[in-house]
Amino acid sequence: MSSSLSPPASGSSGIIYALVSRGPVILAEHSNMTSNLQQVTQAILERIPSTDSKLTYVYDRFLFHYISERGRIHLCMTDDKFGRRIPFAFLQDMAQRFADAFSDEEVEVAPAYGLNSFARTIARQMDYYSRNPQVDAIRQAQGEISQVKDVMVQNIERMLERGDRINILVDKTNTLNNAAFAFRKRSTALKRQYWWRNQKLMAIVVFAVLVFVYLLVSSACGFPTWSKCRT
Repeated sequence: MSSSLSPPASGSSGIIYALVSRGPVILAEHSNMTSNLQQVTQAILERIPSTDSKLTYVYDRFLFHYISERGRIHLCMTDDKFGRRIPFAFLQDMAQRFADAFSDEEVEVAPAYGLNSFARTIARQMDYYSRNPQVDAIRQAQGEISQVKDVMVQNIERMLERGDRINILVDKTNTLNNAAFAFRKRSTALKRQYWWRNQKLMAIVVFAVLVFVYLLVSSACGFPTWSKCRT
C-alpha cells in the first residue's frame, strides 16, 4: 500500500510540504515537490486524536511533524536531516498566523481547501524557515521553540502497510514529568502527615512525663493530702 516519495524537484531540503486542516479536512496546503502526498497525509490526519498533541511520523527518508490544537492540525514534511526543532517552531508560527487570519466561525464552516488563500503564507514561511540560518538562534533566544523531548515519533510505513500495527518510538518525558510532579505532591502531603504524627507523639510523651512526675511527687508528699510537703 505504501509508495516511496520522490525528493523535491529542485533538490532543496528543509520544509518541503505543509498544511492546515480541521480534523481530516485539509483547509490550506503548499508543496515544493511533485509527488502525490494525499495517501500519506490522509493516513496521518485520520489517525490524529481529537485531543491536543504533538507528534512526528517517520516515512522513508522524510519526517511528518504536526501540532494538533482544538481540532486544528498544522502539519509539515521535511527531509530526515532537517531535525525537529525548526519544523516545530515553523508549525507554532503557522498556527499563530492562521489564528490571526481566520475566525473560529470561518474555520468551522470552511469546506476542503476553502481557506487555501492561506497557502501563500504557508509558502512564504516555509521558505523563511528553510533558508534563514538565523531562525534557530532567534527562536532559541526568544524561548519560543517547542521542546522536541515531548514529541513522539512513529513509523508511518508500518501504519500504511499493516493498519494499526505501528512502530512507535515514544519519548515519555512528559509522562515522567507529570509523574514526578504527582510524586512531589504525594511526598509533601506525606511529610506533612508525618510531621503532625510526630507532633502528636511528642505531645503524648510530654503529657506522660508530666503525669509520671506528678505521681512521683504526689507519692513522696503523701498523696492526696500532701502533708509531707507542707511547711
